[in-house]
Amino acid sequence: MSFPTDTIAALATPVGTSALAVVRTSGPHAAGLTQALFGATPLPRFARHADYRDNGGRLVDDVLFTFFAAPNSFTGEDSLEISCHGNPFIAQKILEDLFSRGCRPAEAGEFSQRAFLNGRMDLSQAEAIMDLIHARSERALAAANQQLRGSLGRKMNELISLLISILANIEAYIDFPDEDLPAENRQVVISQLDGLIASTRQLLATSHYGELLREGIKTVILGEPNAGKSSLLNRLVGHERALVSPEPGTTRDYLEERVIVGPHWLRLIDTAGLNETPSSLEKQGIGKTFEQAAAADLFLWVIDSTQPVPALPPAIFSRMTPANTVVVFNKVDLLPARPGALPASFPVAPVSALDGTGFDHLQETIAKLAESFRIETGDELIAINARHAHALGVAQTCLASARENIFENVSGELISSDLRSALDAFGQIAGKIDNERMLDQLFASFCIGK
Repeated sequence: MSFPTDTIAALATPVGTSALAVVRTSGPHAAGLTQALFGATPLPRFARHADYRDNGGRLVDDVLFTFFAAPNSFTGEDSLEISCHGNPFIAQKILEDLFSRGCRPAEAGEFSQRAFLNGRMDLSQAEAIMDLIHARSERALAAANQQLRGSLGRKMNELISLLISILANIEAYIDFPDEDLPAENRQVVISQLDGLIASTRQLLATSHYGELLREGIKTVILGEPNAGKSSLLNRLVGHERALVSPEPGTTRDYLEERVIVGPHWLRLIDTAGLNETPSSLEKQGIGKTFEQAAAADLFLWVIDSTQPVPALPPAIFSRMTPANTVVVFNKVDLLPARPGALPASFPVAPVSALDGTGFDHLQETIAKLAESFRIETGDELIAINARHAHALGVAQTCLASARENIFENVSGELISSDLRSALDAFGQIAGKIDNERMLDQLFASFCIGK
């Protein structure tokens, strides 16, 4: 992996009019740029006020600038950050001037990539920057902050240390067969591997929770026609997202909206009513309801409290449990809710989508169920992404193979090969391997200026 020797510049704040904008530079010429622009290189990490004049001496803006000396900067390189007024024209003029002075435009994610290359963070921490930027709920924000502070890296270091210890034990008998070593006890190695496999499985189990934090908890609203599903969606979203009509079958296709409920981010999906005698067009909508229900994380089963409790299709009801379903008895403004023949363990929320009665309790109930999706990994909140899950899956397969080979008493070389493959897979998570193509692809998904 080659290390950069040029100086990059980019806008670090979103494009558009705002109170302030930040232009960021990083590289070996940042100190010289600071001196050329502002007359001297100030004490690192102290903001200073000055005029920004371009190469021709023309005043561009009055700015605040801060110089960061390597290695105590975000990238680990000398860096200069310039805060100007948030006029896009001003920010662009400053960038053009920096380019004329020898900087080049930064690639997407290049600042974070340089921070990784210079050892300021591991790869999982670099990925957490994007999670932090895109977090839409308290839980997602908490997970991103913990990962940015090294929670996943620390967990991986524990697993890697244990794996290296196991590998050293196995390879000692390969590399030094004539030495006076104690008798090899492979049962102890199997026990250690069992603990390592269990820890890997536990970490891998957080993959789905990570997806829920990043994409939102898929929450399907279902029930009979005219039970109030669309009205419930509108009330939760806070505006008239879905068309509401007393005519049955108004919703022919599913509608999706994202909403924050407590500390969680939900993907609310309003589906077509489950009509026992649908028209041909309604059948297509009901087919979509079955598709959405098959992949749902949470269900909001909306029942008209003025009517008997309906039966649900077995294919849908078989997926519904007290841990993933809230029974929403709607229209309590017309008649008190009647739980009827529902299983006693299902959480019930009587509401009126018309006037908002009961919605505080409904949101509390939803938030409580959503909290149960978290997989415990000790004191820290860890939620891996798809790339981590793939690497952990490879490692788990290799560890299982090594265990089987030990149990079958095969040669140490084959066991060592399995363990080294697992070690390589673990290394991919923190970026401890030199895979330039993988790194370039990963950082290319970042924002410019990050």
